[in-house]
Amino acid sequence: MTTLHPEVLWAQRSSESDEAKNIVYLTINLPDIQESTLDYALEPTKISFKAKSGNANTGSEKEYAFQLEFFSEIVPEKSSKKLTTRSLYLVLRKKEQQAEFWPRLSKEKVKNAYIKTDFSKWVDEDEQDGPEAKDDEELDAAGMGGMGGMPGMGGMGGMGGMGGMGGMGGMGGMDFEKMMAEMGGMPGMDGVSGSGDEPDGDDSDDDGPPPLEDAEPAK
Repeated sequence: MTTLHPEVLWAQRSSESDEAKNIVYLTINLPDIQESTLDYALEPTKISFKAKSGNANTGSEKEYAFQLEFFSEIVPEKSSKKLTTRSLYLVLRKKEQQAEFWPRLSKEKVKNAYIKTDFSKWVDEDEQDGPEAKDDEELDAAGMGGMGGMPGMGGMGGMGGMGGMGGMGGMGGMDFEKMMAEMGGMPGMDGVSGSGDEPDGDDSDDDGPPPLEDAEPAK
């Protein structure tokens, strides 16, 4: 089985006085990690990762691995990790407290195709006073907030009298099905009854994670 590099996303914060704000956000962007195969080690100067993802029964199982030396030291015992269905999410505590950002994630100044900036968590060095970055699951949950009742519609509760659409409260017992049948023959109303003129399929963009890429060799 060929070993691939997972996509690694990162962002950071820095602080001279508050160690809790002197951190690196690291996301190993790999859906469906098989937890039983996860071999992960975090040391002050580096990280190593190895795991399988996908399903062997469907032929989608693949093996991923990488090692990375950090630009500067971190404190493993004050760092945290969270495994989700989409990724392994880490918050690494920088050892040296300083106002300046790390210029890069890795110790070596080489181009790594699989290491990318996490723009969902990144801020500029002089704009670090905003809210704390959230992990992917928290971002997803926040995006669904406020949809429970749809403002102005009372949680759809006011539509309880539409049972079967036969009476439609306030319309004097109008025969809604008959009305729709009559409208079906009116010019310009061909699509009202859902006649199937709309094209099949969904051309919307895939909302899944970015494609995984093999690392380019260091030059």
